[in-house]
Amino acid sequence: MAEIYHFTYGWVTPVLAYALSVLGSLLGLTCAVRVREAPTPGRRAWWLILAAWAIGGTGIWVMHFMAMLGFAVVGSQIRYDVPETAASAVVAIVVVGVGLFIVGMGRPTKLKIAIGGLITGLGVNAMHYLGMYAMRLDGQVTYDRNLVAASIGIAVVAATVALWLAVTVRGAGAIIASALVMGVAVCGMHFTGMAAMRVQIHEPGVLSGATASTLLVPIILAVIFVTVGLVYAVLAAPTEEDRAGAAYLAARMADREAAAAAAPAVHRPGAIRSPR
Repeated sequence: MAEIYHFTYGWVTPVLAYALSVLGSLLGLTCAVRVREAPTPGRRAWWLILAAWAIGGTGIWVMHFMAMLGFAVVGSQIRYDVPETAASAVVAIVVVGVGLFIVGMGRPTKLKIAIGGLITGLGVNAMHYLGMYAMRLDGQVTYDRNLVAASIGIAVVAATVALWLAVTVRGAGAIIASALVMGVAVCGMHFTGMAAMRVQIHEPGVLSGATASTLLVPIILAVIFVTVGLVYAVLAAPTEEDRAGAAYLAARMADREAAAAAAPAVHRPGAIRSPR
């Protein structure tokens, strides 16, 4: 079996991967809070889509790819099939979106959270192994079944907890703490799945696909644009407190106008009075 390194650049890649996972979770949970505050189903669906982009795209898939920058197999180069890699990103966003829509539309229940967590967890695990399938190297890849089962279990539990947090967490402190926990869970699932990998090296050949460094620039640009867009959407949209304040001011203005209309007319000084 070939020797495998998961931390080629030391702790740089896992720390960055964890930071990206926390960032995506933080933005996603913030969008999830707006889901509960949304006044209409259309607005709720919009915030659910943004939450799926944040958690599935940045919090899970980009974290996965950042961690893969530190992955190396002794005796083989590594390339990535671009369409299959892109497909794994789509899978991550879609399965998180499915789970969020299950628990976010209508009244959340324990059964809905459990079903959504199961679907999302299995989907996230499928994303991970699809991303690994997109990898090209000079060797035959196999997996340890016990560690694969462990990664599936971690993914399902992590997804269930994430969906539960999405429908219960409120307040900046609670959101930050939850994002830190979600980052640990997502990274734990990834590195457990990676530990299951075994490689039997073959004779070197010509590998097709893009290198990780080639894909890094467009991924970083995508993360920047998505993050800026999500932050703008969160800051620009009125919160529940904003709407309550606006309703209070409108009610006060209406009361003043009604009081002014009901008050008796007052003669101004110098006004001409009608004769008795």
